Amino acid sequence: MTAVHPGRDVAYHRFRFPADRDRGRVDGLRAEPGGLTPDGTAGPVTHTDPHSGTTVDYAAGTWTSPVVPVGFAAAELVPSWTADTPPGCWLRVELRGWAGDAATTGWYELGRWAADDSAVHRSSVPGQADGHARVLADTLRVADATVTGWQARATLFRRPDAPAGPVLRTVGVVASADADADADGGGGGGGGAAEETGARGRVLDVPRYAQRLHAGGETRWGGGGDSWCSPTCVSMVLDFWGAGPTPERYAWVDPPGPRPVVVHAARHCYDHAYAGAGNWPFNTAYAATHGVDAFVTRLRSLAEAERFVAAGIPLIVSAAFTAGQVPGLDYDTRGHLVVLVGFTDDGDPVLNDPYAPDDERVRRTVPRAPFEAAWQGGSGGIAYVLRPESVPLPAPPAQRNW
Repeated sequence: MTAVHPGRDVAYHRFRFPADRDRGRVDGLRAEPGGLTPDGTAGPVTHTDPHSGTTVDYAAGTWTSPVVPVGFAAAELVPSWTADTPPGCWLRVELRGWAGDAATTGWYELGRWAADDSAVHRSSVPGQADGHARVLADTLRVADATVTGWQARATLFRRPDAPAGPVLRTVGVVASADADADADGGGGGGGGAAEETGARGRVLDVPRYAQRLHAGGETRWGGGGDSWCSPTCVSMVLDFWGAGPTPERYAWVDPPGPRPVVVHAARHCYDHAYAGAGNWPFNTAYAATHGVDAFVTRLRSLAEAERFVAAGIPLIVSAAFTAGQVPGLDYDTRGHLVVLVGFTDDGDPVLNDPYAPDDERVRRTVPRAPFEAAWQGGSGGIAYVLRPESVPLPAPPAQRNW
């Protein structure tokens, strides 16, 4: 993934419904309090699920956003969304790039998503690549510097016998420049220098869950506990907010194992094309089904992350490193999710790292500089933000990335 250094260009914009609905084009959708839902006027759409071979005719409605300029040449676009998809319903999210007054890429699918397994197999869409861009599961990677804006399109599908229709609540995209772009960038407020945020010496009481307790148990949905860093982190943060699933929602986990809520999360974050539970927007969309606000963005530095901790919001961040690169993390990973729960008085990150043999050893303190390099260089500063709407986000920087 692209590294995003302090001051690099990163921009995030999100549409919320129905408030933003008139800014885009709506076809076959109507506004309801809290979202957009198919109005039944669109003709049937036939879809064959490639993972099951099942063909179904759906009623469908499509929302297309206006073009969102980002103010720089974007190298990558990562979407996220929140929605309600009752049984028999699902949605598709697409992106394309723009520059000036014209589209510079075609449309690319960035996910076929549903909260459950009753309509389609939740999946990214492999094999999308041309001279303009390519899809890397949850990321649209731009081939040249011709994208200075983006456009999103969401299509909602409802099976005729579905008890209720799907509702689209939010769609957002984080755009970022390559690490070798102009170092002065337009980052505005994202620098890595120490600032008074109120996060130093603060550690949030996020529960500690070890993904490796599940090693050797359930192996569906991404290979089991050794691979379930992302859903384990989401489970920790949901439970921190008191928003995790109730026992009846994961009663299907049999045998229950050490922590059935993590198995439940892995199943409902699983990407059947990618064959893993680490798809970034699938994890935040799953979290949002529990009543929290959730989105994916990129932060430019730990200085920005401190603002969230100071606001009482833990972050789930993605890093890549080799054993010993970050003292205290003695294993290799090409991409691993941890919960950033706080900072020491000196500014070193305090983590809940699920890659531990037991819950007690999940909590780790690591040196700031090498961890920041592993996060920024490994994923470009990817972070999941999960919080109740009642908890305000920190004030954003001049170039907004949340």
